[in-house]
Amino acid sequence: MSAGASTLRELSLPAALPTLALPVGDRDVVRAALAWNLTVEIARLGGCATLVTCIGPEGSALWPHAGRGPVGTEVVHTVAGGLGELYRSALDVAVARSLDAGDGGVVLVCVPPAWLRPPRDGKGLLRWVLLLSTADRRELMETYAIAKPLLAADPDARVGVTIHGARRVAEAERAFHHLAGVAARHLGRAPISYGLLVDDLHVYRAIVARRPIGIEHPQAPAARALRDVARLVLEDARKIAVA
Repeated sequence: MSAGASTLRELSLPAALPTLALPVGDRDVVRAALAWNLTVEIARLGGCATLVTCIGPEGSALWPHAGRGPVGTEVVHTVAGGLGELYRSALDVAVARSLDAGDGGVVLVCVPPAWLRPPRDGKGLLRWVLLLSTADRRELMETYAIAKPLLAADPDARVGVTIHGARRVAEAERAFHHLAGVAARHLGRAPISYGLLVDDLHVYRAIVARRPIGIEHPQAPAARALRDVARLVLEDARKIAVA
């Protein structure tokens, strides 16, 4: 690209933080807690971190209250009727927060799983997706079913997977390698590993207490594992921002 074309592009497109879509159902307490705790850990690493959630007019008990939270995080609740509306709301947040992101950052967007099949409207939100899956065989199959159309629809899409709830590290690693192997054989490409979270009581205690694991129990295995996932996400967000 020429210098002139690059300048025109910069003038026509506002700066925006990368958006990362995470499928979270309206009753998915564990994934909602992991998404919120991941947001906090990204902020603790120095990144600008905002969580955008899609809720109904009556609200949702899954999420913290809207507004500023621990270590500079922010929660934004939006009412959207589909992926396109959600993407536009998230993009508005990503543009606004880019002014505060001196060292990079990311807008995490929780998406109803039914909206994840690639549509015409809002498909930009599906360019970077993180799937949270347990090592359970049935859930791995469901995760593959979500990843398959995303990977097939866009050759440049980044689809990541974090295995959570495993009893041992080896179990989580086997689960991811099985999933990646099936995708590689059938699709010619595989999802990216975004670490693993071995089962830890602190995850469930944090859900009950509605307090971030990394702040309440920073030395717990779950807090350290979440920080590793957050580091991978933040590193990729910085790469995407300069691409």
